[in-house]
Amino acid sequence: MSTVNGGISFWYAQEGAPAPREPLPGDTTADVCIVGAGYTGLWTAYYLKKAVPFLNITVLEAKFCGYGASGRNGGWLYNGIAGRDRYAKLHGHEAAVRLQQAMNATVTEVLDVCETEKIEADQHRGGVLEVALSPAQLARLKAFHAAELAFGETDRELYGARETAERIRVAGAVGSSWTPHGARLHPVKLVKGLADAVEALGVTIHESTPVTEIRPKHAITPYGTVRAPYVLRCTEGFTASLAGQRRTWLPMNSSMIATEPLTDAQWESIGWDGRETLGDMAHAYMYAQRTTDGRIALGGRGVPYRFGSKTDNDGRTQPQTVEALREILVRFFPRLAGVGIDHAWSGVLGVPRDWCATVTLDRSTGLGWAGGYVGSGVATANLAARTLRDLIQQDSGQSGPTDLTALPWVNHKVRKWEPEPLRWLGVQTMYAAFRGADRREATAHSAATDRVAVLANRLSGR
Repeated sequence: MSTVNGGISFWYAQEGAPAPREPLPGDTTADVCIVGAGYTGLWTAYYLKKAVPFLNITVLEAKFCGYGASGRNGGWLYNGIAGRDRYAKLHGHEAAVRLQQAMNATVTEVLDVCETEKIEADQHRGGVLEVALSPAQLARLKAFHAAELAFGETDRELYGARETAERIRVAGAVGSSWTPHGARLHPVKLVKGLADAVEALGVTIHESTPVTEIRPKHAITPYGTVRAPYVLRCTEGFTASLAGQRRTWLPMNSSMIATEPLTDAQWESIGWDGRETLGDMAHAYMYAQRTTDGRIALGGRGVPYRFGSKTDNDGRTQPQTVEALREILVRFFPRLAGVGIDHAWSGVLGVPRDWCATVTLDRSTGLGWAGGYVGSGVATANLAARTLRDLIQQDSGQSGPTDLTALPWVNHKVRKWEPEPLRWLGVQTMYAAFRGADRREATAHSAATDRVAVLANRLSGR
């Protein structure tokens, strides 16, 4: 069987495209207008409507709910958040600890809402296992593990080679770190269930309605303009398509493959009975899950960035990227060398210039936004949505400050990315450096991180 390449994602191939919702019928008004119907936009609509049922909320989506990263990701619901270390430097260690604690709780929050709203998204709370495959990776793993403990994650566990193999038999793994704050899920089942829950609350969703420009109190589309006191930008990797936002967040590509279903004997050779999500400590890292129907869905960086912040249309990825991901699969699990790859796809994630996720409400204009998750958005989008809810309620006088509005990522300012061709050259050079560093570390006997990778991290602000 040949590999299906594109078609949005494997998750949509399983679920099928959603029934289309009507586009915006013309000029209208709302109390809150949300641009983007991915996780951030839908969660924000959900929490706002639950908190203030009389609010008139309109969500505008260029394609259909979950067309972007929310329908193409690796299904990692976990407690990682981009920028925590920088926030510790800017606001102090305790502020960053509060941010991390909020993320830990967010994993449970999402699973609880799924149960309340009867959203069946193949969710399984097996935690996250991150493995090391070289002396340099093991040194980084131990430093990472110690840092997580210092940020209050006292239930995290560090394993040696034997304990790692007892969970998942990754070839050559010399150690791992496991956290219980993670779950596997089916991204499209979550986004479809969330969209249905939002509509059931009385929120209006208009699909096939691209927003071309956001101005204070205005969201402008080819079908008309929505006027609202609050306009929230929840567009993540597609932000660059909006007028004036080309250099705000860089749309970074990430690609995935899904294998054919494995046999019982193949699973027996691998282990993975706990259905943890799986990652590694490489500079150009991988991420994977064991799906509910017995496949491995595995992702990583391919061609990281398209010139001019362009994005794909249907999720198609390059043949060399598919082969590179297959090589990772076989390197981790040599006994799967002959396994077929049923599907390959790609998507874009939002990367701010300082690699820090943010949530913001400009009280002078009513414009708000959240994102820049750098690939950790499945859970972070939920925390961002609850924070936007609190910021709007505070601004409108319905409530005062909350624990969420006091978190250090709120109203964080980020400078813009460099203009082209510097942006393209910088990203290509950075990932070439990371891939080269991973190759050298794989054969080196040193526990030191490759010096080129250290330099690339410093220059990129990563």
